[in-house]
Amino acid sequence: MTAADNLVDEWVGQNLLTTDPALLAALREAAPQAIEPLSRYGAELGSAETAQLARDANRHGPVLRQLDARGRRIDAVDFHPAWQALLAMYRRQGLVADVFATDTPGRWAQFAAGCYLHGQVEAGSLCPATMTQAAIPVLQKQPELFAPLRDKFFSREHDPLDRPLTEKPSIWVGMGMTEKQGGSDLRRVTTEAVEQADGSYAITGHKWFFSAPTSDAHLVLARTAAGPTCFWLPRYTPDGARNAVRVMRLKDKLGNRSNASSEVEFHGAWARRLGDEGRGIPTLIEMAGYTRLNCVIGSAALLRAGFVQALHNARERFAFGKRLAEQPLMQTVLADLALESEAAMRLMLRLAHGFEHGEPAWQRLLTPATKLWVCKRAIECTGEAMELLGGNGYVEDGVLARLYREAPVNSIWEGSGNVMALDVLRAVAREPDVAMALLDDFEASADAPVRAEAATLRHLLKGDPSALEAQARRIAQGLVLCAQGVLMREQSSTTTADAFVATRFGSDGRLVGTLALPQAARVLDAALAD
Repeated sequence: MTAADNLVDEWVGQNLLTTDPALLAALREAAPQAIEPLSRYGAELGSAETAQLARDANRHGPVLRQLDARGRRIDAVDFHPAWQALLAMYRRQGLVADVFATDTPGRWAQFAAGCYLHGQVEAGSLCPATMTQAAIPVLQKQPELFAPLRDKFFSREHDPLDRPLTEKPSIWVGMGMTEKQGGSDLRRVTTEAVEQADGSYAITGHKWFFSAPTSDAHLVLARTAAGPTCFWLPRYTPDGARNAVRVMRLKDKLGNRSNASSEVEFHGAWARRLGDEGRGIPTLIEMAGYTRLNCVIGSAALLRAGFVQALHNARERFAFGKRLAEQPLMQTVLADLALESEAAMRLMLRLAHGFEHGEPAWQRLLTPATKLWVCKRAIECTGEAMELLGGNGYVEDGVLARLYREAPVNSIWEGSGNVMALDVLRAVAREPDVAMALLDDFEASADAPVRAEAATLRHLLKGDPSALEAQARRIAQGLVLCAQGVLMREQSSTTTADAFVATRFGSDGRLVGTLALPQAARVLDAALAD
């Protein structure tokens, strides 16, 4: 920009890792081996060329072609080349499967950071990557199915061609679970699976949301005599024919427009059983831990992306005689967004550590709680970031409108807020000692507000069980804020940790920017490097 026109272009052409001091410092501790490759990836993602790929993939979304020129059913989905380029970028980094392909310490932190960087630029491409990653630990339990697919999962090569798996160097996996009549209540699934003489199954029914319909295979829930069961349903049958899956339409979604979501019908589709009959929902619950972690990472990425655009604009734009970033109320709002973003990032990395080391408190208790909280904070905070740019943020020419439309999907996908809150209560009921030990850790905090909140949570959880469900969101929120408060005190600067605790445990509600921060300028200086 120039001082004369007072116009500020979007923040682009920057390295997403090296301009994020908090993330860079966290990786030095958790995964030092990740800094060099992720610095290269951060530069690639931050380039103007990648920003254009993201715009193109979202402006020119997938298009369904049900029939070919002669009327034959093909159910092809055409994507803009930018979509394929984004998938190829992500896969080259090993972010799809390296957490399962190696035992390198810090591998989960490296994955989380790489996914976080990618999600700041384009979110839709994370959907097939998330589902593919989450399928691996489930398939590994069935070696006869996983063994011939292992190298395809662990490949860093993206293959965009629609052809049988035997001809492909790599694989993408989608999911098909929910139906019109059931939604989140998967026990109401009506799609039927009938075992055939050769041990395969014929699937007949429908799915209301069938994610990434051109994936090489899907994990599908269908009913047998024993109950809901999970199945492996490839796009092509073993004899090389297209499987009997009919794509009825692509969803016209609020956001996530680069990615295809569909409604489908199964007409005796060929499938193999995954796990025991009647145990489909427990199988999916195992997958859900991984997909929910990815939802947290994706929403943390949106928080960072929106905040950075807002801060960059405020640092360069003048109003009422001085830069926006120099005005006290603007500083307060921006600092609040900075705190939200950093706390989400630090909790994201702590969850990743919990997955790497198999920590029940962080995998099974705090993951659903964090998904509820961080995904909802992304909805509010991307709106605030858009507002800070005014009309320039509201138009589709800029990135902030896309971030705002993108934000709700992570709160809905893999379990809405109420489902997450109830899962927190179920985790407490299953492993009460784990929950109480976590509260012990929180009550050892150096910060009195954190200790007080932990004591309140203990009182609630030991109270009348019949009253807990109505307070489930309150409990999930408290757990997350305590965790973030402890992490910020342990890992962030004194100034930033003080500001976080002061603004998150009071009674002022959650409107962004309601509590003045004397050190707001210092918080902002530390949040985004030049």
